[in-house]
Amino acid sequence: MMTEEANMTAEQTCFLIDGKRIDTGSLGVYDLIDPATEEKIASVPRGGRVEAEDAARLAAIGFREWSAVAPIERGRILRAAATRMRDEIEDAAWEITREQGKPLAQARAEWLGAADAFDWFAEEARRAYGRIIPSRAADMDWCVRKRPVGPVAAFTPWNFPAFTVAQKLAPALAAGCSVVLKPAEETPSAAWRICRSLLEVGLPPKALALIWGAPAEISAALVAAPQIAKITLTGSTRVGRLLASAAGERLKKTTMELGGHNPVIVARDADLGHAIQATAQWKFRNAGQVCISPTRFLVDRSLYPDFVHGVAQAAREIVVGKGTEPATQMGPMATAGQRDKVERLVEDAVQRGARIEAGGTRIGNCGYFFAPTVLADVTPQMQVMNEEPFGPLALVAPVDDLDEALEEANRLPYGLAAYAFTTCRETERRIAGSIEAGMLGINHFGLAVPETPFGGVHDSGMGSEGGIEGMDAYLTPFLISSRSPA
Repeated sequence: MMTEEANMTAEQTCFLIDGKRIDTGSLGVYDLIDPATEEKIASVPRGGRVEAEDAARLAAIGFREWSAVAPIERGRILRAAATRMRDEIEDAAWEITREQGKPLAQARAEWLGAADAFDWFAEEARRAYGRIIPSRAADMDWCVRKRPVGPVAAFTPWNFPAFTVAQKLAPALAAGCSVVLKPAEETPSAAWRICRSLLEVGLPPKALALIWGAPAEISAALVAAPQIAKITLTGSTRVGRLLASAAGERLKKTTMELGGHNPVIVARDADLGHAIQATAQWKFRNAGQVCISPTRFLVDRSLYPDFVHGVAQAAREIVVGKGTEPATQMGPMATAGQRDKVERLVEDAVQRGARIEAGGTRIGNCGYFFAPTVLADVTPQMQVMNEEPFGPLALVAPVDDLDEALEEANRLPYGLAAYAFTTCRETERRIAGSIEAGMLGINHFGLAVPETPFGGVHDSGMGSEGGIEGMDAYLTPFLISSRSPA
């Protein structure tokens, strides 16, 4: 049940700069909207260049303070924040559901995953090992240390407002970087709660700032700020190109986790029942608003009719409703624009010959609801097979063999996640050796955990988050070459 604190938190959500609450932004305030009811949740501050420049200036001071803290102490603070986060799970989950729309069970799982990320990188703070290199001279020593890269500007999206924040804050802070965080304007409360926890357990106030508001104005100011050394974004490929270009002009390091259009190969030797069950469980999670959501299902022709029938039947049985209702399995789309985009893509696909096997329409006249949808007989000529739908759409096409499946899987410039269902090791090896993606799931869809790298290739971004690779993204090598005096 929602606590009194959760009921009040959205009203209290505000900027955090130098450890201080900022309740009104330089660009005024705006309303948070519940995507299930289209009702106002609260009014929150809207910031811009003024807040960004102030936060960047303070981040330079915070970096000097925080990078001087011993790694073991940094880890202690991150673990303490994770513990506090777990104590607040019900309030945090309610806020996530109210602002983003996903069912409470999924919001709880996301919040716990975010806490796990802080625990993981708390330990990695002590393991940012350097190395000794054998030198070419007896009187010379070569030593490599790893130093934090500097103040970081981090941009996170609305689909996972807690986990994507943790993916950036946890490794950056563990490495000794200060951070200016700009979460999505639609879902700021999770970021506010995480940042508040970090500051209250001992993070220096200047080491972390939280702002949001006018995205273009804030991002331009932060990328241009001389104090900022690194840019990290989870977002669309279009925005990633803009930020990467601006950062490149200033020679700033970047990590970009961008869009995807993830293929799923269902091979002739797949366990069909397992493939259908896994698809039904994962495809419509968070209403398909997941960057690694399985989307293009390339099914061997011998299994195609049964796969389409099974997934469509499962889609029709999904309970859609407000995320706060216990029976709900899928909530609304997060924004009206996203719902409208999905509707447009479905209409185009049907006009070009796709068959609607389930869903295909809005639900009701209040809230941003769209039915779990299965489109069969999709082709590369349809917009939906080329543009990331980011919604509850399962696109199913028949293929004659593995070669055809791999050709279609690699056709697009995206390369985030890919999946395959097979019971044959040789088929698995062929797919693993040929697929162009940053991640591959065999016989399952679960890829995002703190211990493993998360990232894509081509238009899906650069660099990785999670695992030891996520820590390395915020460190830079420093060589010390020492020679004994004569």
